[in-house]
Amino acid sequence: MTKLTEIPKTQYAVEIIGPDKLRLNKAKAIFTPGARQILARVEAVGLCFSDLKLLHQFADHPRKSEIVRGMPPETLAEIPSYVPGEKPTVPGHEVVCLIVAVGADVRHHGVGQRVLIQADYRQLETAEANAAFGYNFEGGLQEYVLLDERIMIDSATGQRYLIDADAGLSASAVALVEPWACVENSYAVLPRRTIKPQGRLLVVAEKGFSVEGLTESFSSAGGPAAVTAICADNAQARAVQAMGVPVTFANNAGELENDAFDDIVYFGCDKDGIDALNDKLATKGIFNIVMAGIKIGRPISVGVGRLHYRGTSWIGTLSTSAAEAYKTVPASGELRQHDRVLVVGAGGPMGQMHAIRAICSGLDGLSVTATDFDDSRLASLGQKAWPLAKKAGCALRIVNPNTAPLAEKFTYIALMAPLGELVAQAISDSDHGAMINVFAGIPIATRFDLDMDSYIAKGCYMFGASGSRIEDMKTVLEKVTAGQLDTNRSVEAVCGMAGAADGIAAVKNRTIAGKIIVYPSLHDVPLIELSELAHHYPTVAEKLEDGAWTKAAEKELLTAAARS
Repeated sequence: MTKLTEIPKTQYAVEIIGPDKLRLNKAKAIFTPGARQILARVEAVGLCFSDLKLLHQFADHPRKSEIVRGMPPETLAEIPSYVPGEKPTVPGHEVVCLIVAVGADVRHHGVGQRVLIQADYRQLETAEANAAFGYNFEGGLQEYVLLDERIMIDSATGQRYLIDADAGLSASAVALVEPWACVENSYAVLPRRTIKPQGRLLVVAEKGFSVEGLTESFSSAGGPAAVTAICADNAQARAVQAMGVPVTFANNAGELENDAFDDIVYFGCDKDGIDALNDKLATKGIFNIVMAGIKIGRPISVGVGRLHYRGTSWIGTLSTSAAEAYKTVPASGELRQHDRVLVVGAGGPMGQMHAIRAICSGLDGLSVTATDFDDSRLASLGQKAWPLAKKAGCALRIVNPNTAPLAEKFTYIALMAPLGELVAQAISDSDHGAMINVFAGIPIATRFDLDMDSYIAKGCYMFGASGSRIEDMKTVLEKVTAGQLDTNRSVEAVCGMAGAADGIAAVKNRTIAGKIIVYPSLHDVPLIELSELAHHYPTVAEKLEDGAWTKAAEKELLTAAARS
C-alpha cells in the first residue's frame, strides 16, 4: 500500500442506522484499503435534500438495496464500504476529497490526487434504481472514505467516477459541483424527436380519426422493431400495416402490459382512452396525441412523477399527422436567447442554482423571474443574485406571488417543488413554444390532471431529468475553474461534524435557504449561518465578499477552528 501520511485508526462519522435514526459516531473505524482500493480524506461535503429521503426510507430506498447487476457478489464482498439493506451507512454525496492511500493494484489513481466524486454509479443496478455513493456505498459525512477502483471506472465507457479537481479551488466550490451538475443535467437533456428506431410502438386510433404521419415520424436510423395497434376500423388497420413493420392487433388497452412502449401515438380526443394508456409508456417513452382539430374537453390524468424519474414526455398536435407533433420537440432542454424564464420555488438551494445559472448564461435578451412564498428565502436569493444580474445585464425580478401575482406568460419554466399542481399551473403560465423543466422529483407514482388542450395548442414541451452524469460534472467543473460560475454563491451556512445533524434538520425544515457545507476535519464547529459568522469567527467573516462564501473564508475557518 502507498500512502501520503500517517492515517489514524478511527474517525468522526455521521451514520444512518435506521429509518429517521441518525448518530454521530466519534470512533468509526477507518478501513485499510485492499489491493484494488483507495482511501481518501474528505475535505468538504454539501448537504442535500436527497439525504433526507435516505434518512427517512433507509433500507426501503431504491438506492440502498443490494446490487443485482454489474458486479459479481464475490467482488462486492471484498468492499467493506458496501452497505446495502439494513446495514448502517454514511450519507453525503456532494464530496471533494484527497487520495491519501492506494492498494498495490490500483492503476488509475494515485496518492495526492484531489478528486470530485460522481455519486451515481449507473453501471451497477439495484432492483429499482442504481447503486450510489452515500447510499448503498458509504458516503462523505466522515473524515475518510474507502473507494474501490473497480467501481470508480465505468466498465461500459472507461470513464472515471473520480474527477480530477484543481488544487487551487476551494473545497466548497468543488463539492458543490455535484448539485450544480444535477441542475446542468436538466438542461443538457437531448429529447428524442422521432419514433424510436428499433423501439416498441403502440398506435391507437379512435373511431372517425385517420392514421397519418407515422412513417414520416421515423428516424433516419429506421423505424420501430414492432408495432401494436388498436384500431376502430379496417382503414386505420391498413394504414398501420403500410409502415412495413410487423403488427400485432389488440382489442383494448387492458390487454397490454404496463411500461411496454417507447412511443404511444394516439389518434383521438377521448379522455378515458388516453388515461387508460398512461401506464403503458416505457422509460424515456413519448406519448403523442394527434387531435385532428378536436378538443379533448377535459383534463388528462398524466403521470407527472414519471417525467422526472423515468424521462417520459408528452407531445401533441392539432393537425391530423403524428409527424407534426414530433416537430414541436425542442433540440435540447437548454435555455434560448430571449427566453422569459420563470423559476418556481427559486428561494431554496436548488432553485437558487437554477436562477443563478440562467442569470450567468450569457444569452442575449434573457429575463429571469424568480418566485417563492418565503420572503426570507427570496431575500437570501436577492443577496446572491442581484450583483450577478447587474454584472450580466440580465433583467431579474424576485417575486412572492402571494403579494404580487404574476400576469405575464413565460417561455421557459423550471419547477423546484414536487407538486403536480405546479405542473398544471406551469401550463397556464406558458407562452407558445414554452419548455417546462420538471426538476423537482415528484413521487414516481403521482398522476395529476392537466389541461392537455392548452398544452398542445401552445406547443409546450415538459420534461424532467434525475441526477447527473460524469459529463455534467465536468462541464460545471470547467465553468468553475474558468471563473464563469461561482458555485460558492450557493453557500448559506457551514459547520463541522458537530453541526452536521443540525444541518440535516435545517434542510428538512427549510430553515436555511442555501447550501450547507460540512468540513469533516472540524469536529466541534456547530452549524453557523454566514450572516452569524462574525459572532463565532470574526476573522472568517472578514473574508466574505458581499456576504458570500469564498476560498479565503474557507481557509481562515480551517485555521481559526483548529486554533480554538
